[in-house]
Amino acid sequence: MFSGIRNSDEFVLDRLVLGQVAAPFVFGIMSFSVILVAGDLLFKLAALVVQRGVSLGVVTRLFLYSLPRIVALSLPMSCLLASLLGFGSMSANSELVALKSVGVSFARIVRPLVLASVAVSITAFLANETLVPLCSRAAANVMRFEVFRSVPPVLKESVFIREEEGGVLKRVLYIGTVKPRSGEMSDILVQEFEEGRIKRFVSAPRGIWSDGVWWLEGGQVFEVSEDGSVRTLFAFERQKLNLLSSPSNIDSSMSDPSEMSLPELYRTIKLAVTQGNDTGELWMLFNLRIAVPWSSVVLVLVGESVGSRPQR
Repeated sequence: MFSGIRNSDEFVLDRLVLGQVAAPFVFGIMSFSVILVAGDLLFKLAALVVQRGVSLGVVTRLFLYSLPRIVALSLPMSCLLASLLGFGSMSANSELVALKSVGVSFARIVRPLVLASVAVSITAFLANETLVPLCSRAAANVMRFEVFRSVPPVLKESVFIREEEGGVLKRVLYIGTVKPRSGEMSDILVQEFEEGRIKRFVSAPRGIWSDGVWWLEGGQVFEVSEDGSVRTLFAFERQKLNLLSSPSNIDSSMSDPSEMSLPELYRTIKLAVTQGNDTGELWMLFNLRIAVPWSSVVLVLVGESVGSRPQR
């Protein structure tokens, strides 16, 4: 009995193991993608064609834009299917027994498949951070501007921003309109709170984002006494506004989280924390974006252990 396999035979062993799982892996991607498409996407596209008379070209683009997300979701399930069928076949044909009889450990047998699952996880993670958000934005734009015939917005209206410190409300900012691209604001009202009551507020007809700083122009500062009376403190031509949000943050905070990358989603969560908003759903989505791609490794380990059981 040999103590193990020679170095020259390791490549042959790796090819044997990967060859057993390659075909089930490709089959899993195709079959699970078809199931996901037929279960949800196909009905939505058919409804667009029947109810709204959307052209075939637009429907085809929506289908292609949705494929990266569907394929990324099918990768972990495909890894599980491939490991189950591949090691099940090797077990049924007594190939695992033959390899163990010459001194090859089970850890050495599964090593190429584990490394391959790590590569699949890295690929899925990178796709979720680059291709999937890009395609999701493209699909959302097609739906918004070509299917529903909406006009691309150049400004945001009625923007509210809350800022808290230690769970205590410190400031509420209302912006009538803001242009995210140019950073121009109008109809700004800033309310500052102390010990749970409004202490002062600032009103300005316009504002601008310049050199990384918000500036209010032509405004006034008012003080609110304990009895509710209001008096004017002073007027100003130009005053700095200490606001953590940038125009891009305001624009992205109103975007769909599924269209964001992880850094964008993390910045949105931090901004929501300072504003005192609930971040439970955003944190769940953030953790899922990390966990789902790497679940391929876990499912491969499960499939290897279950598929390698002795079969009759």
